[in-house]
Amino acid sequence: MTFIRSKYLMFYIIASALVIILFLLDIRYGTVNIPLDQVVKSLIGQPLEKESWGFIITEFRLPKALTAVLVGSGLSVAGLLMQTLFRNPLAGPFVLGISNGASLGVALLIMSGNTLFNMLYQLGNWGIVIAAVLGSTAVLAMVLLLSVKVKDNVSLLIVGLMVGSATGAVVSVLQFFSDAEIIQAYLIWTFGSLAGVSWEQLQVLTPIVFLGILLAFISQKQLNTFLLGEQYARGLGISIKKYRIIVIIATCLLAGSITAFCGPVAFIGLAIPHIARAVFQTANHSVLIPSVILIGSVVTLICDMIAQMPGEQTTLPINAVTALLGAPVVISVVIRSRMMKTSI
Repeated sequence: MTFIRSKYLMFYIIASALVIILFLLDIRYGTVNIPLDQVVKSLIGQPLEKESWGFIITEFRLPKALTAVLVGSGLSVAGLLMQTLFRNPLAGPFVLGISNGASLGVALLIMSGNTLFNMLYQLGNWGIVIAAVLGSTAVLAMVLLLSVKVKDNVSLLIVGLMVGSATGAVVSVLQFFSDAEIIQAYLIWTFGSLAGVSWEQLQVLTPIVFLGILLAFISQKQLNTFLLGEQYARGLGISIKKYRIIVIIATCLLAGSITAFCGPVAFIGLAIPHIARAVFQTANHSVLIPSVILIGSVVTLICDMIAQMPGEQTTLPINAVTALLGAPVVISVVIRSRMMKTSI
């Protein structure tokens, strides 16, 4: 038992060190390469060789790197919660339609022409955030209402998928009647971006993500019992309805807030929990939750560095990079599950 705990501790130490290293490298590389020692000096408040480097780090790259850590950890925890709740390896943080609700809010803001949404549009990035929050909150309220009525998780999963399909249909109708320039503005948001989050927005995003992760830590023992089935959990005196609502709220806080500020970021929440399970060969959430936080942060920082294409003037959409890295993981999960069923 001591060996197992020391193995986990060693992984956490190595992963934490890797997060710090990648965090510094993510700040260093970009269209302007800044020496690593200058990055460290900037972070500890020492003067730099060039004043412009300090401005670039403080105003652009540091908030972007912090956002990458929040996105990676938050979506990974949300994905783990959904896969546990639905006992489905292909469940992600957006299966409840939260991302679609946020996308609908942004689509209405950009493409509807409504007076109220036009007022929000004048707020710039904050208007987009508010619209996304309103859209995801509306879906959250619907899902929470249905979770009280719907008894089993499979039915709730189907309801979430149908809500997502309905909101996607409304977005398609709005696109059909919109001009090409307006559609382009919406599509740019759907690509996802870590660079558009300001310090002011980080002050809102950070506590929301921390609250969602805290709810996950509080529920880790109950999450372990969910894996054994609802009947077993009820036999232990655990309120399925109570903790299902807690898990849904935590997921919506994480996925909804991140989508609102950064746009939809795909595959992180779906792939990272599988990587953590493969590393530790365990389903214990007291091990998996901190593991997905660290692995998610590492992977998202790597994706952001790839998206920046160090030394180039081009920035790739973060969604394109996360999909390229996450899709092979999901494919391997599907193939492995199929092989296990065949062998049985």
